[in-house]
Amino acid sequence: MKTQGSRKKITVYTDGACSGNPGPGGWAAILEYRGTEKEISGGAPETTNNRMEVTAVVEALSILKEPCEVELHTDSQYICNSMNNGWAESWKAKGWKRKGGEPALNADLWDKVLDLCAVHDVTFIWVKGHDGDDRNERCDRLAVSQSVAFQNNQTDRAKL
Repeated sequence: MKTQGSRKKITVYTDGACSGNPGPGGWAAILEYRGTEKEISGGAPETTNNRMEVTAVVEALSILKEPCEVELHTDSQYICNSMNNGWAESWKAKGWKRKGGEPALNADLWDKVLDLCAVHDVTFIWVKGHDGDDRNERCDRLAVSQSVAFQNNQTDRAKL
């Protein structure tokens, strides 16, 4: 199914954030195609940082309207190791169990990532967080702002 050459080449940056773990969280992605960028972000009131990291990947790949060649940059070693080392595929093959039979965390999201990677040719690239990469820093700010918005929403509810 994967054929390179005729596919659009998309650059994606993703990030997740969480205030507390678990706690209110946010995710963000920046997609770039031929010099045009699109930012997307969202969050959840009670989540984990890793869940937000994986959600960012799912959301970014889900908005692509056709099979693409994607270079996905993330500061999450959880994302890169799970995909580049075949961990997510192994968890799925074992019925979403990890080594030792423990349940794989975020299996619902990893299942979506694997499905999306069957459509798109995705290369996962780790970037050091908070190290001056403009898009990584922007993704971080977007994800944190979503986390703060959910945190503020919870604080507002507590005052009622």
